[in-house]
Amino acid sequence: MTTSSPILVTGATGRHGGTGAYLVRRLREEGHDVRVLARTRSDRTTALTALGAEVVIGDLHDRRTIVPALDGIEQVYFTYPIDAGVIPAAANYAAAVREAGTAPRTIVMSMGPAHPGHLSDRGRDQWLAEEVLQWAGLDLLVLRVAAAFHENIPALHGRSIDDDGVIRNCFGDATVAWINGRDAGELAVAALLHPERFTGPIHYAAGAEELSHTDIATILTEELRRPVRFEPVSADDWRREIVELSTSEHAGVVNPDMAGHITAVALQVSRQGPSRPADADGLTRLIGRPPTTFREYVRTDVRPRRGEAAR
Repeated sequence: MTTSSPILVTGATGRHGGTGAYLVRRLREEGHDVRVLARTRSDRTTALTALGAEVVIGDLHDRRTIVPALDGIEQVYFTYPIDAGVIPAAANYAAAVREAGTAPRTIVMSMGPAHPGHLSDRGRDQWLAEEVLQWAGLDLLVLRVAAAFHENIPALHGRSIDDDGVIRNCFGDATVAWINGRDAGELAVAALLHPERFTGPIHYAAGAEELSHTDIATILTEELRRPVRFEPVSADDWRREIVELSTSEHAGVVNPDMAGHITAVALQVSRQGPSRPADADGLTRLIGRPPTTFREYVRTDVRPRRGEAAR
């Protein structure tokens, strides 16, 4: 699909997985104009401007700021962080589309836990937000990525790996479907530029591989060349650890709301396994290249940074 109008991207300054910023870069590489909706100007918006993106200031929780951002827009990438507020954000966006009198095709970056019966509050909220967008009659493609991001490991466990050589969580022995944040971003690129590859309005995208956290620890041990082990803990203990991490200087992308979400996801996976099996071949067909494995991610993104820090 080609379009002469800009593609509106929300969430381009988010850090968890970095799908929005990756999407902006790839769309610019493909020769498409991009408009970014950001709440404030920052180093991240400066970097996006350097890529050639137009940055407009607005907020998904303020319909009045969304309406002008939609001017001349035919396609939108809609995403929201793992935090409270996705339902009013979706309602504001839908209302803005109707007020603007446009009919943009909207790509929603969703998650496997988006289900009315999921243990996670955020999973149930995401499902309801998507229902709101469908009720509004939008031209919609929801990408429900049924996999955990590789980037979750350093975000949630980086400090304990550094300090204690241990990954602690309540996934138990269950295998988890995994995907790299850039591959998730590439899914969004394909959905915007190659819609014929997707079924809709809801498309379940599988991960690239299935690994338990013991497998993850083994790969880290081999690639970081120091012992890393997995230690199962209760959901309550892990939730407390995430909340504590979110208030520390090491918080990074972790916020307190993630604690309830990720522990609920872990409990559900530990009881039922991955919501969908990994499918590397299917992912390859969608994104047009082989997906990144966790070992490759450690080699290219984790190990080099640790080497730089040591110097």
